[in-house]
Amino acid sequence: MADKDSIFKQVRAYMESRTLLTAAELDIFTLLDEETSDASTLAQKLQADTRALTRLMDSLVVMEYLEKNNSIYSPTEAGSLLSMNHPESILPMILHLNDTWNYWSNLTQTVKQGINPQRTPMTEKDEEQTKNFIGAMDAVNRDLAQDIARSYDCSGFQKLLDIGGGPGTYTRAFLENNPQIGAVLFDLPNVIALAKQSLNREGWKNRVEFAAGDFYQDELPSGCDLALLSAIIHQNSPKENLELYKKVYRCLPQGGVLLIRDHIMDPTRTRPAAGTIFALNMLVNTAGGDTYTMQEVRDALVQAGFQEVNLVREGDQMDCLVEAKK
Repeated sequence: MADKDSIFKQVRAYMESRTLLTAAELDIFTLLDEETSDASTLAQKLQADTRALTRLMDSLVVMEYLEKNNSIYSPTEAGSLLSMNHPESILPMILHLNDTWNYWSNLTQTVKQGINPQRTPMTEKDEEQTKNFIGAMDAVNRDLAQDIARSYDCSGFQKLLDIGGGPGTYTRAFLENNPQIGAVLFDLPNVIALAKQSLNREGWKNRVEFAAGDFYQDELPSGCDLALLSAIIHQNSPKENLELYKKVYRCLPQGGVLLIRDHIMDPTRTRPAAGTIFALNMLVNTAGGDTYTMQEVRDALVQAGFQEVNLVREGDQMDCLVEAKK
């Protein structure tokens, strides 16, 4: 049972969150990873106020993201993960969450109006915001993508269509775990440019094709027998998902399969818990996005023409899998 202290702690949690987001926005961890520094020297680099920066960095010491020895600050092991120089840096995800900060600040108004009047559609975000989002999706999905790819039997398939595949995190994972398949990654032109650079550099050039387009406007590439919608349906309204399912159905051959990875909610919409909070995230960030129950997903897929719609994997961290066959 919650007491007053635990309630206050939960409400005040935004203070530590904002501290960390501001540090990421200023790129403090990358700078200190490259060269430890006192507050005054770092303030000069950042063109920041020394006293204010000192208070921020002292708070990061208390939060155990920085160490302080004789006025010299350096990243802890946790802090180094927020350096862009770390091989497994999560800084892009933190910067993406920083972009959503203002949207969450409009939650009250969003609840009143049903839509966030201050949101910016993904297609209208600037180049830096898009880069942060794509980097964030890669950072947060690296391990999960491997787990998902290992858990699903692809032995009967020849080519994967990764729809809205972003940086190619899932394309890469499925190729690594299934040497017999090829892949087509479909996304917006500016996203394809980022994915192509990354995947070609890693040596996937001979097994990955790239197709630029907008799945809200364009038909999907044909020639693949397994289609993947990974973390896509939550950004769409029910009507948008139905239209997308119809496009997937049209592009697949008879016997082809659509695989959906997302939060799949129970009938009460309170489990998985992460999906319940994520529905609020979609409320403030999208025009009609949501998290959906299995019944809602199944009904729309059947309406689009699919058969044998099954929940083949349950999970708490956006790792549910729905399989639908044509």
